[in-house]
Amino acid sequence: MVTEKDKKDAGEPMDVEPSTSKTSSIVDNRPWIERYRPLYFSDIVGNDEIIKRLKEFADVGNVPNIIMAGPPGVGKTTTILCLARQLLGAAMKDAVLELNASSDRGIDVVRNKIKMFAQQKVTLGPGKHKIIILDEADSMTEGAQQALRRTMELYSSTTRFALACNNSEKIIEAIQSRCAMLRCAKLTDAQVLAKILEVCDKEQVSYTDDGLEAIVFTAQGDMRQALNNLQSTFNGFGHVNSENVFKVCDEPHPVLVKDMLNQCVAGDIAKAYKIMAHLWKLGYAAEDIISNIFRVCKGHQMDKMLQLDFVQEIGKTHMTIVQGTNSLLQMSGLLARLCDRAKAYRK
Repeated sequence: MVTEKDKKDAGEPMDVEPSTSKTSSIVDNRPWIERYRPLYFSDIVGNDEIIKRLKEFADVGNVPNIIMAGPPGVGKTTTILCLARQLLGAAMKDAVLELNASSDRGIDVVRNKIKMFAQQKVTLGPGKHKIIILDEADSMTEGAQQALRRTMELYSSTTRFALACNNSEKIIEAIQSRCAMLRCAKLTDAQVLAKILEVCDKEQVSYTDDGLEAIVFTAQGDMRQALNNLQSTFNGFGHVNSENVFKVCDEPHPVLVKDMLNQCVAGDIAKAYKIMAHLWKLGYAAEDIISNIFRVCKGHQMDKMLQLDFVQEIGKTHMTIVQGTNSLLQMSGLLARLCDRAKAYRK
């Protein structure tokens, strides 16, 4: 009788039983902000006019240098990558250099990385150029920006620059004058909510309406923040409701803040201070508390004239806090002034 060992020694193929174990499916462990990052213009949420202009640039082919300015999480870098993808197609891998200027911010980066890439020869179709993407460009030093200006001039025939920044005022005038300026607006609550609902459906997230409302409230028009908060809450608790969201985000609960404002409208300083002292005892910073007071006050159902008075006092206090006077006494003074405004208004 010929055994398996004899077959192995003779070099003959052995009888292998098929494996009965199931192949484990590949799990996508990327953060949701990467998994649901738009790849094409049609996937981008908000700023429709800017998307329309960039589509026209892409159709024509000859794209100018551009600066995209706006608050965080509105899709500035993603939009630029979509433009590069539509323009260059398969050549994008070789023809695009992406740098984060908050870390690669010095003049050496411009002289070495950027200049070397601009000098490289890449075969592209007519009307197409290499693209250098500089994220957080407002973090670049002035010397680096001056060097970049010269590089933009020298290699304008082969290379285009796309800068993304939060504050365009920190970009020197010489660069601004060489670029088309595109200003992105903060996303609306409805736009953020629509995307959140789409992700919840795809990821089979268990949620309540007040949970999604809390996600939108904490995001404040920042889609990246919204998706991060949604994933963190779902991974941590398995269910997205208001209580769980504020445990993850750890900021003053708007229900408490609203109750405090209600007490101020009623002129009851004692009850309002009790809530403020509770928030302070929980360890929240004065700036966190004042920011949420402002956000809740904007949507509060009080008389509009009184609301304007409240916003004025909140703004003055916020300025004082930013300047360094951030004690509980300062916050208590705000409550006293709000109560005074409410009493004066009723008279």
